[in-house]
Amino acid sequence: MALDIMIEEELPPPGSPDIDIARAASMRPIVALADDRLGVPAEALIPFGHYKAKLSLDYIASKAEAPKGKLVLVTAVTPTPAGEGKTTTSVGLNDGLNRIGLNSMVCLREPSLGPCFGMKGGAAGGGRAQVIPMEDINLHFNGDFHAITSAHSLLAAIIDNHLQWGNEQDIDPRRIVWRRVVDMNDRALRNINVGLGGVAHGIPRETGFDITVASEIMAILCLATDLADLQRRLGDIIVARRHDKSPVTARDIEADGAMAVLLKDALQPNLVQSIEHNPAFIHGGPFANIAHGCNSVMATKAALSLCDVVVTEAGFGADLGAEKFLDIKCRQSGLRPDAVVLVATVRALKMQGGVAKKDLGDSSPEAVERGVANLRRHIENLQKFGVTPIVALNHFVLDSDEEIAVVQQVCDELGARCTVAKHWAEGGVGAEELAQAVKDQLDQGTPEINLLYPDDAPLKTKVETVAREIYRAAHVDFSSAASRSLDEFSKLGYGHLPVCIAKTQYSFSTNPKSTGAPEGHTLEVREARLSAGAGFVVIVCGDIMTMPGLPKRPAALDIGLDGNGDIVGLA
Repeated sequence: MALDIMIEEELPPPGSPDIDIARAASMRPIVALADDRLGVPAEALIPFGHYKAKLSLDYIASKAEAPKGKLVLVTAVTPTPAGEGKTTTSVGLNDGLNRIGLNSMVCLREPSLGPCFGMKGGAAGGGRAQVIPMEDINLHFNGDFHAITSAHSLLAAIIDNHLQWGNEQDIDPRRIVWRRVVDMNDRALRNINVGLGGVAHGIPRETGFDITVASEIMAILCLATDLADLQRRLGDIIVARRHDKSPVTARDIEADGAMAVLLKDALQPNLVQSIEHNPAFIHGGPFANIAHGCNSVMATKAALSLCDVVVTEAGFGADLGAEKFLDIKCRQSGLRPDAVVLVATVRALKMQGGVAKKDLGDSSPEAVERGVANLRRHIENLQKFGVTPIVALNHFVLDSDEEIAVVQQVCDELGARCTVAKHWAEGGVGAEELAQAVKDQLDQGTPEINLLYPDDAPLKTKVETVAREIYRAAHVDFSSAASRSLDEFSKLGYGHLPVCIAKTQYSFSTNPKSTGAPEGHTLEVREARLSAGAGFVVIVCGDIMTMPGLPKRPAALDIGLDGNGDIVGLA
């Protein structure tokens, strides 16, 4: 499997819209790329056009005993409106690793339509570090999210139908916990009434919508190891309580089989390429602020059987994405990272230091000095898991040498290697220094990873451990409802599960305006939800919503078609 010779293309200059750069890039037919770069035969692929394909489950199973590559986790400092570029860095790093002679691929999550049409935009990277076809990846992408939405909706419909036709399981309509989902930011659907209009139209009750990425089915798809495991997990979903308060599962109402049918194709990882024609799996898309924030175990393990190095990302800051990657994904799958990259930008650190977004163009080493407390906290937190990250300083053209020096000094103090990465402007060549740093780390062997808490710790203790060790909270305030739920989950036999904390991504605390590295605060836990199929307990904190709303001017208002029928405005 010889590496491709990189083709230097004439692309629009740095600063051009990402969609223009992506469109200008040539693409290799995906069947040829899979054969040349991964040794995957054509019959193992299910093509979606010329440039996208799914990898068959049978082929993945055939590679189960293949030698495994090294795993690199990419995470980041706390996100700000200035941008950090975690996905862009993941793509750029993968391009850089291939440039220095390693056979590498990247594993990413699929973008959600909610952020694409809301505030965040797409999630295919940026500048010259993108995965393509960018428009397809950001919109609908092989139908996986639609399959998850449909399977979730089917279960919701079967629950209400079960009530309508005699309620054999004695479900208490007041204790149905399975909500509905749609892959769009729609705050008006957070709380709704259904079954209105008389006897023929169902049993009236209150319910609501979450965004598809918050669905337990999304988490299940990303943690399942094969079709049998997928259906087992779907059957384990707890949808309601009976009048005697015992749990009712999707298996009890015989919904698991049909749900698995809807998800059969979606379980297959999606293969695409970067601008530099390096392979990428993009599969699954749970948010890290309301779910576990990692791409699928299927894609990660398949990539490890095909390549020497696999780069994967975990959503939002390391306090959310990396913690959940380690304490949930790694705990369940047996995966362990061989190296960790922590992405930061001078711009983000200046915002953490109190600089307004409009003033970020002015050099301010003093603001960086204040803001690096956030970077320091993330490095120290990752060291608690047994790994010191490589810091990738995602470069912006207005970054001054004095500002960069402040970041370098903090990294030196903590023993973290820091590299300035210019992949956004230069592609893989701009990430070669970062790639070499990662290679050097991989050559030193796999670190001993310490999970933050043992399985047998009480659920409340697990929450308190994350709050104390990662968020530096002084206290956890459990609402009476959350406390009762956690006690109930333990009595039902789920006390061994890890916790998945849902909170704002903008702060270590539950206050999104508390920037930098706050400590001594209180973590307010308002609700606990049992995701028995996914295998974790969701801890809902502060004002976080599992159905986001649109901003005052959503991105959707600037997206459309030009006179040639091409998409414009998609970022």
